[in-house]
Amino acid sequence: MITVTGQRSPLPLKKYLLSLEPCAHGGLIRKSSQRYGIPESEILDASANLNPFGTPFEQPDPELDLQELLRKGLEKLEQYPDNRYLEYRMAAAGFVGMGTTYENIIPGNGSTEIIRLVAECVIAEGDVVLIPKPTFSEYEMQCKVMGAQIKYIDQEDIFDLDSELLDEAKIIFVCNPNNPTGKLLLKEQVEEIAKKCAAHKTILFLDEAFIELADPDQSVAYLVEDNDYLFIQRSLTKAFAIPGIRMGFGVASKKFACVLNSARLSWNMGCIADTVATALLSMEGGVNSKYLKDSRAFIVNEHDFLLEKLSRRGFKPIESSVNYIFVDISDLSLNSTELAERMASHGVLIRDCNSFQDIGKDYIRIAIRTRKENERIISTIRQVIYEWGREQAEMQLKENIKAAASCGRKGSNTECDYYPCHFEEQDCTFCFCPFYPCEDTRTGGNWIESSGGGQVWSCLNCNIVHMNKVVDDLLSVFIADGLNKESISKAWKNVMETNL
Repeated sequence: MITVTGQRSPLPLKKYLLSLEPCAHGGLIRKSSQRYGIPESEILDASANLNPFGTPFEQPDPELDLQELLRKGLEKLEQYPDNRYLEYRMAAAGFVGMGTTYENIIPGNGSTEIIRLVAECVIAEGDVVLIPKPTFSEYEMQCKVMGAQIKYIDQEDIFDLDSELLDEAKIIFVCNPNNPTGKLLLKEQVEEIAKKCAAHKTILFLDEAFIELADPDQSVAYLVEDNDYLFIQRSLTKAFAIPGIRMGFGVASKKFACVLNSARLSWNMGCIADTVATALLSMEGGVNSKYLKDSRAFIVNEHDFLLEKLSRRGFKPIESSVNYIFVDISDLSLNSTELAERMASHGVLIRDCNSFQDIGKDYIRIAIRTRKENERIISTIRQVIYEWGREQAEMQLKENIKAAASCGRKGSNTECDYYPCHFEEQDCTFCFCPFYPCEDTRTGGNWIESSGGGQVWSCLNCNIVHMNKVVDDLLSVFIADGLNKESISKAWKNVMETNL
């Protein structure tokens, strides 16, 4: 039992609940604002992977009036919602298509409540749950609440699931497209997984929260009526960029859906969510409404732009089928947590993927935004790396100067990955130049186009700070006066100017 200091009676809590940590994402903007003194309105949240096209209420087509919908919803403020949610379920069935009816639909207060509902109805304490990693952490969270025994497999393993493992497992969670990798499985691949799971009586929880922003033709909602072991989750949050109004739904066979609708919390959607969601799902064309087709085209265009700009030293963006990009930064000296913190200090939030299962600090996820916002993301990354590089350069240079004062200058660093970057027998004491950016073309440096846009000062053709005599003269100044603004100015005037 669990006891609390100062109390004689133990709390009647399940012990495994003590390891849980609540979701904090909704507070990141305010937290960053308070920590760095940046107004909330000026913070760009590229950690939340919402439709960058904006809400339907910002578009001329469809003509949806949010204020009118709110007024209509508030007319029901003094009534309990109709717990059947018939209009919403019919709208959701029409939105999905593929032969689904309102009887296949389970309304939910956002995707997390739907995951919890399925976990409560399916998982008993000690049941084995399969989670392919890395993936959405809420599967793990809600299964832990139920006391499940979680077994992690690699994403690639879902194509070759071991029969003994499937016989042991009660449920497997597959996210398509996957979060955070952005990989989209084709419907033929999912059909095979669903068929194999059903043969072993293992429930396949298929999360299609991002399918409308990727390729809705890859949905397998048409399978549910003939497969009691398939559950599909859909979310309005991502597709319509409205996380503040919690709404989503599940799709399952009539038999499965009937049980879940009986077990879900009564009145789990309020009058506002019910009214707004029904209107959104009723747009002409469903998953192929003009709004969603325009959204997908917008995402493809900005995806290509952002992917190209992210392809720089230390960054390996991975091709994505949806509105976010998974980036391998294992070749960058900064880890994901440090990079995310430094970005936040400049008012741009990115996702540190360290919180995903066993992924370490080598990956970040960046949401695709508008062109202006994407340019700001790239510009901020460039600024953060520049600032970090300057800090490291100053530390290294101070160490070199300190070592030179006691045992002579460093000389050529043949262990450097970039040696020789200019000429043979170069002196690397000032590999990190204290004068950068000098902006003096007499050195051989010049302005070049940056991969992130705009221009940056390049020292590629500058040799002067690597010449033995120049190094000796610069060291004499810095050893005597230390490394500071005054000594740097003095060294430039007395040494560099003399040799240019």
